[in-house]
Amino acid sequence: MQYYAEKFCKERSELMDIKQLIGETTDYDKKLALEEKKPKSWCKSISVFANCFGGKLIFGVSNNGELVGLADAEGDAEKISEAVKIHLNPIPEFRLSFEKDGDMTFVIVEVMKGQQTPYYYDGDGQLIAFMRIGNESVPATPSQLRELVLRGSGESYDSLKSRYDFANMSFTKLKSVYKQRTGNIFEDTDYESFGLMDEKGNLTNAGALLADESPVRQSRLFCTRWNGVTKASGIVDALDDKEYTGSLVTLLQDGIDFVRNNSKKAWRKVGDGRIEMPDYPERAVLEGLVNAFIHRNYMEIGSEVHIDMFDDRIEMYSPGGMVSGISLEGKDLLKIPSKRRNPILADIFSRLKYMERRGSGFKKILADYEGQVEFDESKIPIFNADNDDFILTLCNLNYGTNYATQINENVIENVIENVIENVIEISEEKIKKLMPEYSKKKLAKACEILKMVSENPNISIDELGIALDVTDRTIARYISELKDKGIIERKGPDNGGEWKIK
Repeated sequence: MQYYAEKFCKERSELMDIKQLIGETTDYDKKLALEEKKPKSWCKSISVFANCFGGKLIFGVSNNGELVGLADAEGDAEKISEAVKIHLNPIPEFRLSFEKDGDMTFVIVEVMKGQQTPYYYDGDGQLIAFMRIGNESVPATPSQLRELVLRGSGESYDSLKSRYDFANMSFTKLKSVYKQRTGNIFEDTDYESFGLMDEKGNLTNAGALLADESPVRQSRLFCTRWNGVTKASGIVDALDDKEYTGSLVTLLQDGIDFVRNNSKKAWRKVGDGRIEMPDYPERAVLEGLVNAFIHRNYMEIGSEVHIDMFDDRIEMYSPGGMVSGISLEGKDLLKIPSKRRNPILADIFSRLKYMERRGSGFKKILADYEGQVEFDESKIPIFNADNDDFILTLCNLNYGTNYATQINENVIENVIENVIENVIEISEEKIKKLMPEYSKKKLAKACEILKMVSENPNISIDELGIALDVTDRTIARYISELKDKGIIERKGPDNGGEWKIK
């Protein structure tokens, strides 16, 4: 057992203000008196603090915050110490201290975040590990208990051996993106050094999540563009709805693509140029999605990452709250230390240059918003988390502005005109063949593809996807439709051939 008790009385001016500790939050609990015959009533708070984030339990304060004090603080402190030794398994590190306010004395039990999780309450024929939901201490769910066991063993979900065979997996997408973003070739030795397989050649959970056709069913992405500002805003509830599967790298690109296709970009003339004003800063969207994938709890079965887009905001949902168990309410987001639930995934996304090892995602999201023309304090990103869920809300910077009705039409017209002017091989008549079925936005993207093909007939689908920041399947769909329209054709084999604009 690691604990110590300090017995002291100081002048009130030197003490922490006991009144500052009596708000029942995820950092503090309060009890009117020591309940000797019902130790579970307060021992569960000890279990919560040790399992989650640490905290303080204050004896001598009523539920409504009234300072009462204890008649026999020293005697109660000894009983608290004995009860913790009897009813907590393993015994967490804690510290007992006395605080005074006038003639009232309080006992404060400070519990440190434990390293040997889970910490159980053992009594009344029960063995229960407690977690915090809001202001309540509740029994850990099976998923939470599994995560606590992993944390206590010093392991992470992504490092464990999966139930799938490495020989049955392919990693072409990971290899392609790695080459494109780093300039390096993914070697066979990298499978183990990156953590995709263990030293015995077994596929890890990280490897299963990054395989081309990921077999991890809960690793999916659900995206919906709702009609309005709620999920039931009119006759047509959803304007666009997609479900994506596959490698986490593919899911990331799919998510970015979905947001881009369902958002707009306004612009403002400035002198001889213009300032672009996107609905959502692209870096903020990328950081939010990366965070959702690498920090989610993959042991939570039946729950996936969601992107819900509304007229005024995006909500990104990820199963599993902050790794440290802390609540973000009232916290300085710039000072929250980075804790990684899936360190192997985090390392790989860092190698792919999607994130930094220092884990500054919160800072980048906030900074990206603050640098936008239409930003004000009412549109600051919102981060919500508890033990089970993490939700990032990104406000639409153009919603409710004078520019919201001007978005994209003129910009897209200009893009189409400029691209057509530069792609001399394509007749205006053939371009117009796309108009009946293509929106202006889709036509602009098709023209960009044609321009790049005209400049480099040997360009690959992967290279097009990277350059335009869309998924391979999106590029493949455009290519197929352009071929069907007789706009483009492939000369020679897939490897070594070239594109020809008719």
